[in-house]
Amino acid sequence: MEQKNSGISVFQRYLTVWVALCMVVGVLIGRFLPQIPDFLNRFEYARISIPMAILIWLMIYPMMMKVDFQSIKNVGKNPKGLFVTWVVNWLIKPFSMYAIASLFFLGVFKAFITPELAAEYLAGAVLLGAAPCTAMVFVWSTLTKGDPAYTVVQVATNDLIILVAFVPIVKLLLGVSNVQVPMTTLFLSVVLFVVIPLAFGILTRVIVTKSKGADYFENTFIHKFDGITTIGLLLTLILTFSFQGSVILENPLHILLIAVTLVLQTFIIFAVAYIACKLLRLSHDIAAPAGMIGASNFFELAVAVAVALFGTSSPAALATTVGVLTEVPVMLLLCRTANRTKGWFDNEKA
Repeated sequence: MEQKNSGISVFQRYLTVWVALCMVVGVLIGRFLPQIPDFLNRFEYARISIPMAILIWLMIYPMMMKVDFQSIKNVGKNPKGLFVTWVVNWLIKPFSMYAIASLFFLGVFKAFITPELAAEYLAGAVLLGAAPCTAMVFVWSTLTKGDPAYTVVQVATNDLIILVAFVPIVKLLLGVSNVQVPMTTLFLSVVLFVVIPLAFGILTRVIVTKSKGADYFENTFIHKFDGITTIGLLLTLILTFSFQGSVILENPLHILLIAVTLVLQTFIIFAVAYIACKLLRLSHDIAAPAGMIGASNFFELAVAVAVALFGTSSPAALATTVGVLTEVPVMLLLCRTANRTKGWFDNEKA
């Protein structure tokens, strides 16, 4: 037992090193063993990678077991965190993404990017900005010890807003009248990454608690899954970077320029949400997930819409792909930032 805990602590302590190694391994697999990602790419439905979905599901499930259904009903007693999530994701993030991407692609980087490319990179960035995260938020919430029940409600209400707000916002910012939203991708993502793991998590909690007692569930059973989230993250990184290995090696400069823009936007949005929660005197287990939801993206939706609107090999699709590549390393850095600043919220009422 001690060896197991020691192994997990090593993973956590040197997570940055493992992340860097997994990124390199993923790129090398994509470059020298392309048959592996080619084979895995066959298992896809509605533009959602089934192997990726399985890894994400494994990461989410341990957190969902921590959700007490009774506590979900109590979220309404403290709605400020929900208001922060809604305002940041729908009234700030898409428009700040458009402003920052315009500034960099059409201004700062104009010596390196043609106007035609800049316009499509801008479109890809906006698609990312208008699609807040659905699945990986649960992972970031776990790593920052967020309130599981509150995170579920934050994500669930966000998913409902996506249904009505995504298309109008994209049309407004890009002037694209024929936005084709793959509704199958949208609904399948919600079912796969929210409904199913939540149902299985609550069911597991109920069954184990009834048979072994709440004490056993909280102090023994739930700890059997310690480390799964971290290991799942590392495998997800290898998979992601193996899928995009050739893209990275063929477009190094433009990928760097796009990444700079997206990462800057990510830090700004996280800061806005996180500081807003601090000013509203919310507890850290609400503030950290609120910042993570705004900072991360529903990249499956963004990539699918970019492909539908502009084509598989389009610059817009490349921009959304860069969003996929930068998300995990950047979000891990923000998780570390949130954990190190937890003391800011120690005096806030939970």
